[in-house]
This record gives sequence, C-alpha cells and structure tokens, in this order.
Amino acid sequence: PSQEVVGQSVYGPRRLRHPIPPRSPRPEAMLKTALLPLVLALAGCAITAKQPPSEPAPPASFKGSAEWQRTPADVAVPEAWWTMFKDSVLDSLQADLVVGNQNLAAALAQVTSARAVLAASRSAIFPTLTLNGGTTRSASVENGNGQRTVSTNNSLTANAAWEIDLWGRLAEGVKAAGANYRASEADLAALRLSAQATLTQSYFALRTAEAQQALLDKTVAANQRALELTEVRYASGVSAQSDVLQARTQLRSTQSQLSDLRTDRAQLEHSIATQIGKLAGQFQLLPNARLPELPPVPDLVPSTLLAQRPDIAAARARQAAAYAQMGIADAAFFPAIDLSASAGYRGSSWSNLVSAPNLLWSIGAAVAQPIFDGGQRKLASAQARASADAATANYRQAVLTAFQQVEDNLVQFAESGAAVALQRDAFEAAERNLQIVLDQYRAG
Repeated sequence: PSQEVVGQSVYGPRRLRHPIPPRSPRPEAMLKTALLPLVLALAGCAITAKQPPSEPAPPASFKGSAEWQRTPADVAVPEAWWTMFKDSVLDSLQADLVVGNQNLAAALAQVTSARAVLAASRSAIFPTLTLNGGTTRSASVENGNGQRTVSTNNSLTANAAWEIDLWGRLAEGVKAAGANYRASEADLAALRLSAQATLTQSYFALRTAEAQQALLDKTVAANQRALELTEVRYASGVSAQSDVLQARTQLRSTQSQLSDLRTDRAQLEHSIATQIGKLAGQFQLLPNARLPELPPVPDLVPSTLLAQRPDIAAARARQAAAYAQMGIADAAFFPAIDLSASAGYRGSSWSNLVSAPNLLWSIGAAVAQPIFDGGQRKLASAQARASADAATANYRQAVLTAFQQVEDNLVQFAESGAAVALQRDAFEAAERNLQIVLDQYRAG
C-alpha cells in the first residue's frame, strides 16, 4: 500500500503531492538477518577439542642415587657428546654416520613426508580456485529432414570452492598433522642418538678387542716360552709329563682366545662399516690398541633431562595426534557446509568469447548431512577413542621405561665403581705373583 510522506523544506513542513510506497528491505539484508541466528546456533554446536590427560609425575627420588634428583647449577653436555672422548677416528666415524646411515636417511624421509602432510592439511582450510578451458565440436541430425548440424562450443571458466570449517574438523586435522610431524622429528632425533651411541659402543668394543689381542699376543709368547722351559725340565727329569701337557693346554687355550678376538674384531669392523653406509669388504680401520680417554662423569644430573628424551617427546606427540583424531571423528556427526562459485564465458567462437552475451556465472551453498550410515561414524568415533587410550598408555609406558633405565644405569654405575676397585686389587695381586714366579725361575 502507498502512503503520503511529510517532507521538510526551508519554509517548513509540507505534504508531497504524489505518495510513494515505503522502501522494502534489500534481499542481502534479509538474508543476513535470517542466517545470523542459524550461524550463531551452529557455532554453539561446534565440537570441543579433547585434551590429553595430565602427564605422569616424576618420582621424588631414585633408589640408585638420592643425589641424582638434585639439580646442579650447570651441567653442560655438548650435542656432539662423543668429542668428550678426544678420539679423532671416532669423530670422523660419527661424521660419516650422519651422511651414510640408511636408517637415518629413511627417518629423514619420514620427516619430510610428515612436513608435506602438515602443509597439505593447512592448505585445506583455504578456498580452492581452478581455471578450466576447452573446446567441444559436436554434430547432430535434425528430425525429419535428415540435415546434420555441426556446432562448436568454447568455454573458459573459473571455479571456486570453500568448505566452512564450522565444526573444527579441518583445524583438528592441522593439529593432528602437526603432532605427527613433531613425532617424526622426535623419532629422527631418537634414532640419530641411538645410532651415535651404537657406533660409539661398537668402536669402543673394537678398540677393547685390539687391546685384549695385544695382551694375548704377549700371553701367547709367554706361554710358548713356558712350554719350552717345561719341556726342557721334563727332558732333564725335573718336571713330570703332566706339567708339559698342562703348559701345552694353557698355550692352546690362549691361542684359541686370540683367534676368537680376531673374529670379534673383524665383525665389529664390518658392523661399523654398515652403520656408516659403506661396504664391509671395502672398509678398514687401522689397529690401535690405545683405548679412548674416559671423560669425567658429572656428580649431579638433573632429573628434568628425562623430559628432553626424544622417545618420550615422540610418544607425547603421538598422544596429542590421537586426541586430535577424536575431534575429527566427532565432527563427522555434523553437516558439511560448502560454498561454491563459478564464472566464465561460453560461445562458438574464440574471437568474441570474452563478451557480455557469453558471460555465465553461478554461486551457491550446499549442506550435506548423512542420515544413515550403518553406524560407521559411531564406530569411527569409538576407534578414535580407543587409539587415544592406546597412545596414552604407550606414552606412560615410555615414561616408566625411562625411569627404569635411570634406575638400572644408576645401579650399574655404582656397582661398576666397586668392580673397578676389585679388578684393580686383583691386578696388583697378579703383578706381585708374577714377580715372585719370575724371581723363582731366575733363581733356578
């Protein structure tokens, strides 16, 4: 209905002669007004991110050493910790390990793959834009007269699509991919540390075998000399034949141990070659009976160093990824909302394709909500929760294993000190006994 409107002029109020209809609301405003309550209601249904349980509490003290829990003022452990042994050959082997170890190369490829997955999950949040162009030539027969009509259709269009992450599914996917990426980095760090430790242990075992081999060489020479002296004493009627057999048995036993040491040394050299990515038959370490210098062991080590272990960091990151997967599974219960738009030109000739008569466009929104899926979403949610429980258990087990290894090594360190003292006492007693025997032989 129309109505009269009272206007205002410089001469005061006046009534317009021709009534005009009231201004109707714009369609865009009506759409916004209608969608605002819906958007607010849907936003209230957004999933809540599931948080992992609290981390396991460290023990108040360790049985192996009560001092270990105390935090010193400064404990500096270099990243290249093997340099503390001051062995140039070991330093060179460690440099070759990082370059040639194939297990490290595979782990590095896993990190690269996880980084790509993370980048892909981030890009899924943004709209996609595609440009399409093509030419189609078709022929058709008109009914009745049998005439053939040939037509050409050229098109150039741009399509845009965007999934609105209203429920946080894509955001949880980014969180899961980021956690998996951190886990792969921690796996690489753990594998690198394990490979460096294994190489160092193999190198020490090889040098120990060489030192034992040098000692057994001297022992074989001494036993050979003892056998000769015993045979002379037996020929002179001073010693019995059993003494000769005993001396020969001792010599052969020592020679057998020497052969085993040569085998062990060769196998350790082959192992080192494989670890650094070289063929065992083309790798050789020059013998050196000198053992590496032992670095000083700090009296106090902070228990907070356990939190820096890469295997624990990897387990913790996998737990976070599993809980993010729970959010993704829960988002599947809500509808997917997609926005799409398309614009382009379509015509029979490329020369005037880009023109107003050939313009076409479309814009729209789509909502998809599964009604019946045979319980697949519920099963996926249950599976995600079970995987999260498993990841939590694995994380706690990694922490428990770390505490166990601390206790084991503290006990081993304490007992090793006592064993060294006993070995030193036994060595001194053997030296005195050797001197006495040598004096007796010299005295006849």
